Amino acid sequence: MCTRFLSGEAGPPRVSWNQAPRSCPTVSQHDWRFTRAAPTSVTHVDAMSDHIVWFDAYDDDRDRCRVGGKNASLGTMIAAGLPVPPGFAVTTEAYDLLRAHDDLRTAIRRALARVDFDDAAGLREISATVRGLIAGVALDAEVEHAIRTGYAELSRRCGLDAVPVAVRSSATAEDLPDASFAGQQDTYLWITGADAVVDHVRRCWSSLFTDRAIAYRHEMGHDHEVISMSVGVQKMVDPRCAGVAFTLNPRNGDRSQVAIDASWGLGEAVVGGEVTPDSFLVDKVMRTVVDRIISSKAVEYRLDGDVVVKCAVDVDRRDRQCISDEEVCAVAALARRAERHYGQPQDVEWAIDRHLPAGENVILLQARPETVWSRRPGRPITTEAYDPMRSIVSTLISPTHATES
Repeated sequence: MCTRFLSGEAGPPRVSWNQAPRSCPTVSQHDWRFTRAAPTSVTHVDAMSDHIVWFDAYDDDRDRCRVGGKNASLGTMIAAGLPVPPGFAVTTEAYDLLRAHDDLRTAIRRALARVDFDDAAGLREISATVRGLIAGVALDAEVEHAIRTGYAELSRRCGLDAVPVAVRSSATAEDLPDASFAGQQDTYLWITGADAVVDHVRRCWSSLFTDRAIAYRHEMGHDHEVISMSVGVQKMVDPRCAGVAFTLNPRNGDRSQVAIDASWGLGEAVVGGEVTPDSFLVDKVMRTVVDRIISSKAVEYRLDGDVVVKCAVDVDRRDRQCISDEEVCAVAALARRAERHYGQPQDVEWAIDRHLPAGENVILLQARPETVWSRRPGRPITTEAYDPMRSIVSTLISPTHATES
């Protein structure tokens, strides 16, 4: 039994699905022809520079404040040589041009002034009103041209007439250390065609005013008019399985291990808590799986022809390990590379691209700082000097085991 998600229909929380053609393979980490393709002309780049930042041309000093934390992370990972699908960010300047529209700004202020935060239904109504106002304002002509030209160039780099993309919000406040904005704004998957991309960029902008986002900014004391948004447009991955990885053990903060959760299909089932994933612990020194729990994975999100569907997992796959040990260790190795690059424990989203060969099929989709154990003050576990052989000995005396649940 499958549930089909089309454009405009309800899907998983904060994620919308659109019709999609047959996907193209994700670019291999050993093949940068698509991710680092030369622009068509200097004039082309100059015309887009105020409104578009390509991930592979990202400069941290110049662009971080223009693309939001999520897009900045993608650009940083590509610069570090990590395998990330190609794409570009629509900058905050593009959103600011929309927000500067006098009539729109006045109408939004008036609507938000009526909010009663004790009235959930009223807040939802005002949110819908504000989002409708944003949908009704014409985009700046240069911004729209930049988005369309960028999408055409991305399709060219991928060798397709219309590459399927993810259109993801990247608000400037999402990664503030004192707030948890992440996940409050919209993401749209398998969007194809320039018209649809332009429309879904606008939908991402309007998602700054979901009822949840409005209430949270009020609670945290953030000004609605100060928060801005960039939007990422990134080539989609068609994964066999996907999930998350932490470069420490989230149960106890042990930094000698990488914890990996995995399930069939797209990672939304794992991130959204809709499935109990397979769980693995990988020893950072031995680079081997030292613990695993193989779970019964009831549902998955996957492509079915030209649409994404939520399906019950086939009985013969439900209780099977969805990722090989070699792939588990490859995910752990890439997560460790991200950790070393950023200099702190990371929370990583990853996927196994079904179109790439073994050894090149692990793709990173996002990396962000781990925010639970990393914020706790460090405390010595022992007064003895650190001995890297302990991890090896621990692995040797605690062999890998499997538990089905």
